[in-house]
Amino acid sequence: MTQTVSTPVSASRSTDVPHPDGIFDPVARGLDVIGDRWTLVLVRHLLDAPRGFQDLRKRTGIAPRVLSSRLRGLIASGFVETVSEGARSVYALTEQGRSLRPIVTSIARWWIRHGLEDLAVDAERFNETSAQSVMDALPFMVREDRASEVDLKFEIRLTGTGGGVWTVHVKDGACSVHTGFTDRADVRYTADARDWCSLALGLADAGDFYRRGLIAKEGGREAMDHYFHQVSQSDSGKHAMDAESQGSKTSANTQRSTK
Repeated sequence: MTQTVSTPVSASRSTDVPHPDGIFDPVARGLDVIGDRWTLVLVRHLLDAPRGFQDLRKRTGIAPRVLSSRLRGLIASGFVETVSEGARSVYALTEQGRSLRPIVTSIARWWIRHGLEDLAVDAERFNETSAQSVMDALPFMVREDRASEVDLKFEIRLTGTGGGVWTVHVKDGACSVHTGFTDRADVRYTADARDWCSLALGLADAGDFYRRGLIAKEGGREAMDHYFHQVSQSDSGKHAMDAESQGSKTSANTQRSTK
């Protein structure tokens, strides 16, 4: 006797499940356009200024073939265009590309404020972070509540590999960064670029670095880290109070204990 084996009816035939592309969902349809892994990363690096191919490679670490492909796609989609900058051609955002700024900013600020803590991201994984990467990230890390009525300029002088000079301007709840010296610095910091990155990523304690002479500060008493969300905080150090404030607390405690 031949046994009949029943074949299950597929879910797509037994239920009224539509095809994803046929659903009007602004989030899903938006991600169809900008949801590629590198799209918003490249837009983020072009928001401040047009950049050349090699500059984008250094800032993102994207392999050459992948970068070429993604840039062609962004040009075809109308987000990016090539423009002349002297004798060379660079990539720049179109008006449509610049319209993605709020999305890029929201993603970056979500990750800084929630992603690191909620996802328990280990900052030690960012072992190829450059000083330029840290500076580029500062506008996303500013604490609007603490910077809302502030107008301060921090001049950062970094030596060694990846070093340079940057001016960080914290004003009215926002932060802007540009390369070069400023004519009026409220506070100046000097350090090795690698040491600076370690501090920014919360992998070192600022008080310890000050005591060892690895970072120097000139000017006012304002501490730059007060105005920015911290990337990582160790259980022991809780990432860096300003050395002057630490010193003043230690001095005050000593005076009380000797009275």
